[in-house]
Order: sequence, then structure tokens, then C-alpha cells
Amino acid sequence: MEVPMDARGTHESRGAGCTGPSQLCGCEVRRENILVEVNQDFFGTGQLIEPGDIRLGDCFMTSDDISSRVLVFDSELHRCGSRLQMIEDELVYTFTLVYAPQALGASPIVRPNSATVDIKCRYSRVHNVSSDALRPTWVPYAATKVAEEGLTFSLRLMTDDWKFVRAPNTYYLGDTMHIEASVIQYNHVPLRVFVHSCVATAVPDMNALPKYSFIENHGCLVDAKLTGSRSRFLPRAQDDKLRFELEAFRFAPGDGDNIYIACQLVATTASTMSNHKACSFSNDRQWTSSDGMDEMCVCCDSTCGTEGAADGPWESEALLGPIKVIDAY
Repeated sequence: MEVPMDARGTHESRGAGCTGPSQLCGCEVRRENILVEVNQDFFGTGQLIEPGDIRLGDCFMTSDDISSRVLVFDSELHRCGSRLQMIEDELVYTFTLVYAPQALGASPIVRPNSATVDIKCRYSRVHNVSSDALRPTWVPYAATKVAEEGLTFSLRLMTDDWKFVRAPNTYYLGDTMHIEASVIQYNHVPLRVFVHSCVATAVPDMNALPKYSFIENHGCLVDAKLTGSRSRFLPRAQDDKLRFELEAFRFAPGDGDNIYIACQLVATTASTMSNHKACSFSNDRQWTSSDGMDEMCVCCDSTCGTEGAADGPWESEALLGPIKVIDAY
């Protein structure tokens, strides 16, 4: 069931908007979330639906307006079962509104029809003002943070070919997660980004237990050394991006299937030599540098110090998750 609706979002610089059935619901797209309002007279028959019978994906309503008989769903763009599609100059998020009536009273019967409605949220990937193109900083399944100096750090799950942001964020045990750290410098001098540390937890609290530190010592990716995995930094192709592969894992039974990752990202001026590093543990039990300076990795088996450049570094924490890791059958 899909009827055109023109409900433009408030985030005008990215051309955000949504489409869906106007007689049933309205939606507003914001920078990081969608607001959906559903008329309780869902079928236009005068019979009001029960609030507990309708969901946005797997999410129940967040509030309601009794006087206007409207149910409200407020969701982040990557939650509530959203699906991402990339088409030419747009990012399209599709949510499914599900009406599944429950049995009437104590009886086992259901009379109202069930229904599903797709709601699409659109973000322009490129928006031009005069001749200058804006570079979007919003990304799905990723964390983006703007430092005080106006730098934008991000950490993103990527597809296997590194061309697109990956969705959904579900992996099988042993799969390779492709993770890209980056910094957008705008009018700043050219920068080089590093990942100083990364820790994974089973809940969105980086101080919670259990937790697993897989990048530490100011840029040493220790997962391969600790577990014999294939995890590694890739050779750097661009100063403002650093890519690494992490073999998918999860915590022991009882801690759930989700993992959350928090990384400390650092940027230095690309023209300045520093002792920041990105080191991997190779199959021949040697440390190698993604920047071709293996001597920087000698300290990974002991304790590495770090001395920031005179004009840096700039730092920010970036988060990923939830990432679902399930058994491989």
C-alpha cells in the first residue's frame, strides 16, 4: 500500500524529505531521525486502532496525542528496521509501518485487516549552492563528530569493495568487517588520520564489562596477535582516510549478539613527521606499518609513547554500533 505524499523535511541543505500514504500518516525527516505521526482512524472507517497493534519496524510508538488521536514514532534513521538504498544523488531510507491487530478481548479471533505501509526518507548526497558543492557529513551506521577546530571525524562500516557505507550492520562470525576512519578538513591544511585505540563492548557503554581492546598502544592493532585472526590495517591510499579489516567476533553466550565499538581518532598535519602509527601483526609474527614505516611499530610489543606535532594533533572519539554478529551455519 503506497500513496504519494509530499512531506518535506526540515533539513533543507540536504534536501531531506519523505513519502508515504498521506491519508494514514505524516512524516518529517530531520538531520538524524524521522518523526512519523499515524492517525488512529487508520482505515478511515471511524474505528480507532489500538496503539499496541502498530509498530514502525520493530519499534512501538514513543508518544501519542489523545486530543487529535495521533500516534507518534520518533526514530533514529538507522533503527526500527530501516533499510538503506543508494541511488545516484540520493540516500533513501525505507521504514515499514506494520499494523498487526491482536485478538479481540479474551477471544481468539481478529477482525480488522492487517496492513504494511512503506515510508521513504530521502537525503540528497550532493547539494550545490552557486558553484560550491557541500560535502555531507551525515553517514548511516557510523559516528561523525566535529572537533572544536571544525574538523569532522568519522568511523564507518564499508562494503567489501570500500565504495559504499554498508547496511545492514549484520555479520556472521568470522566475516571480515571493513572499517574506515576519516577526517574531513574543509579549509584546514591537509591532514593525516590515525586510530589510536579501539575497544568493543556488548552494550553502548565503553566502561562496561566485558570489553575487548583490539587497537591499543597508540595505533597497534593487536587482534591478530591475541587471537590469530586476519585483522589488519590496509596500506594507506589517502592521508585523510585509514582503513582496517576486523574479523567479526562477539562476546560469550549470555552477553547477546551485539557489539559496540569506540575508537579514539587522531589527525596530524600530513606534511609533518610524527610518531603516530598504524601497525598490524603479520602472519610471520612481525609488526608492519600501513604507511610503510615499520620502524614505528617496534614498540608495539612493549609500551609506545606519543609526541604530538607542534601544530596538532586533533583528537575525537568515534562510535559504531550496534553491530550484530550471528553464528555461521
